[in-house]
Amino acid sequence: MFVLSVIAAAFFAFAEYRGLFIVPPDRMMGDVYRILFVHVPSAWMSMLFFLLSFVGSAGYLIRRSPAWDRLSYCAAEVGLVMNGLALFLGSVWGKPTWGVWWTWDPRLTTTALLFVMYSGYLILRRLINDPDRRAKVAASVGLLIFLNVPLVYMSVKWWRSLHQVQSNPNSMDPSMVVSLRLSAFAFLAVCLLLLIFRLRLAKKEADLEERLSLPPEGPGAPRAPQSKVTT
Repeated sequence: MFVLSVIAAAFFAFAEYRGLFIVPPDRMMGDVYRILFVHVPSAWMSMLFFLLSFVGSAGYLIRRSPAWDRLSYCAAEVGLVMNGLALFLGSVWGKPTWGVWWTWDPRLTTTALLFVMYSGYLILRRLINDPDRRAKVAASVGLLIFLNVPLVYMSVKWWRSLHQVQSNPNSMDPSMVVSLRLSAFAFLAVCLLLLIFRLRLAKKEADLEERLSLPPEGPGAPRAPQSKVTT
């Protein structure tokens, strides 16, 4: 994993350096547009990992395996980080482009709602102590809140708004397209590593939770009372 982590970090650094310093400036926005190479991939990764969370929720309800439950909430955590990053970077980009840090644009509003929903999903998990009940409730909620993900994607097509529609590769400089795709794969590599590390940690947490729920054993453990036999 150490080697893979180094490779992913190097790939990420190369992709972002290319997007921030090598590709030419945009004809309309100049260098401001370069935030595209981190904002768009983070938004893509948030939707991708929320999709993985949805798959984990569905898998748990079908198979009742704790592994699917762990995939659901670990992927949701990674997706939430990417969602928050996309919101922050979008605000930074919006200030010089639209003149405001925030506006109740349909794309921005649905994306912010997605952040609130998945934050609530993770908080809900902390409020339920029983592992089986927690997994069942969380899986049901996970399926429900995912309905907002396609809404986020389609928002710029269904409603007129300040936010631009999805970029068309044919309207971009080829070097920009290459850099955007490299950045997307770099983000994917880093997010997959984060997911693997989080899944490993979640398995250890589950094992510890199971051990703590078992009755103590050994010489110092309390013994069940013995019934007295009288003659």
